[in-house]
Amino acid sequence: MDIWEGDKLILFLAFVIPGFISLKAYQLVFPATERSSQDQLIDAIAYSSINYSILLLPILSVEASGIKENHPALYCFFYIFVFFLAPIIWVLIWRRLRISDFFQKAAIHPVQKPWDYVFAQRKCYWVRVTLKNGKVLGGEFAEASFASSSPAPEQLYLEKTWFLNEDGSFERQKNSSAGILILSSEISHVELTEYDTREETDS
Repeated sequence: MDIWEGDKLILFLAFVIPGFISLKAYQLVFPATERSSQDQLIDAIAYSSINYSILLLPILSVEASGIKENHPALYCFFYIFVFFLAPIIWVLIWRRLRISDFFQKAAIHPVQKPWDYVFAQRKCYWVRVTLKNGKVLGGEFAEASFASSSPAPEQLYLEKTWFLNEDGSFERQKNSSAGILILSSEISHVELTEYDTREETDS
């Protein structure tokens, strides 16, 4: 079979594109380890089939309604929805179900690492990072800060760094600093404090 023949190519793309979009959308909302191209292709075809199964009745209704001849623009928009929008909608619905309290009673959480779970919420924190050599770094994880996500190794950028007192409280901000980048290979543990609780001493 020559997959590059017109009708076969269209059929191939129809069973790959929706699933591929679902895969990429799922990887955005639930970062995970990389998979081989072969596994991704199989998953894409499976997810495309699920997409068509859910939309089978609307597809049959549209094809039987004569809308293709009478309203070609609307017909085109419908299949844009089928191919490109619906696969993303199913992922968002699935995400809502996976993180719900009801679903968690019967299945594990889809986010694999606490690091991803915490920092994906994009909350602001006062952060103390204890390095493996015992040194403690302090700073703010706020709007301009960044934490890596799977499958990349854990790295943390704190947009503001602070001097710490001997008891570990925040003393004052380092005015000359543009932030600090901390690598996971150097981290022993990370302590987070709610951002609206000011622990620093006014300078």
